[in-house]
Amino acid sequence: MKTENSAKRRRRPSEASSRPGGPELPFEESVGYQVRATHRALQRFLQIKIEPYGVTLGMWYFLRALWHEDGLTQRELSKRIGTMEPTTLSAIRSMESRGLVRRVQNKTDRRKWHVCLTPKAQGLKRDLIPLARDVVKTSVSSLGASEVRQLLHALSEVQKNLQAATRDFEDGEASDAE
Repeated sequence: MKTENSAKRRRRPSEASSRPGGPELPFEESVGYQVRATHRALQRFLQIKIEPYGVTLGMWYFLRALWHEDGLTQRELSKRIGTMEPTTLSAIRSMESRGLVRRVQNKTDRRKWHVCLTPKAQGLKRDLIPLARDVVKTSVSSLGASEVRQLLHALSEVQKNLQAATRDFEDGEASDAE
């Protein structure tokens, strides 16, 4: 004998999402989920491409920042990458052991350490940047140029919205604490 509960369990997700008590944010409608799934797919593909060069995804982000501006301090590098300083220090030590970077103490402020690329890491740029470009090209291969521009613009707007909302929220928490 079929019960009302067994009928509910058999409903397709799209039917359940439109009914009270169904999923409130289906994955296919979640910008956060879709961005995360896309990011993970990009990372997996990039890792496959750069792994033969002895570079991990963690190293990749630090190399990119240093290729853009060599000699950043550990703190600056943490801010650029968006990692906590202990994570950055661990990555730097790993990269040092592989001969990709060296740390140089600041001459005027001995508390600061600058992270500098070695010739080996500088040489990797020639090999790895084209691979990264290929990953991006593959990821948007079914889109036209104007669609890619729209996608990048939309993602930029999402980032701005979230940065503003985060600032507003943090400012509100700070004023609540006063």
